[in-house]
Amino acid sequence: MGAARRRRRMEWRRSYLDMILVPLGLLLSMIYHLWLWRKIRSQPHQTVIGVNSMGRRLWILALMKEKEKEKMNVLAVQTIRNSIMASTLMATTSILLCSGLAAMLSSTSTIKKPLDDTLYGAHGELAMAVKYAALLLLFLLAFLFYSFSISFMSQVGFLVNIPQCTTTTTTTSSTGEYVCGLMEKGFGLSTVGNRVFYAALPLLLWVFGPVLVFFCYVLITLMLYCVDNVACGERKVGGKDEEIMDDNKSLLV
Repeated sequence: MGAARRRRRMEWRRSYLDMILVPLGLLLSMIYHLWLWRKIRSQPHQTVIGVNSMGRRLWILALMKEKEKEKMNVLAVQTIRNSIMASTLMATTSILLCSGLAAMLSSTSTIKKPLDDTLYGAHGELAMAVKYAALLLLFLLAFLFYSFSISFMSQVGFLVNIPQCTTTTTTTSSTGEYVCGLMEKGFGLSTVGNRVFYAALPLLLWVFGPVLVFFCYVLITLMLYCVDNVACGERKVGGKDEEIMDDNKSLLV
């Protein structure tokens, strides 16, 4: 009994940091993205995602209203194709990582410890299986979001070349606003896929202990904050540009 208790105490001492620091890092990332989502909804002109969304909507509407669309059609198809290729690359990367992790989990051989027991955190067979399973889940979610994004962007490639028509009811779904909605869904799903992929990257360091995972989440959150927010100098736009931004807030989904 005494040996079993000592064994359980040793396992707890090794794993209590995993149960504290890793969920804390994930919670930090979730809180930041919740704050970012609310800022996009309330102040889109102060975020890179909101400004890009407005620009895409204006581009689609101007493109579909253009009378001479021969050259513009080629530009639209090439631009959308580049976006699809980017999502395809990330989806391929995610599914390859999933395949590698699944092969490691399904292997009959024992999952070896990456380093000796001097590291903080749990390194038993069960703990390692949980770590690889968490990575597998996040990469699968990222692949799912990228797949949905590719599907929506492919539809935009067809509908963007259809001229707007208000005389019949059969083409009402192909208006500029509908195409804008499809494009925003595609880019939105791709953005979510990127953020899930970023959340999985710190977990790759989990095999070396939970301390590195927590600090990596803090670093990535700070980097995303600098990337997602428009710089102070860029916010001070002229009166005319600021009015354009305010007029197009309603275009966001």
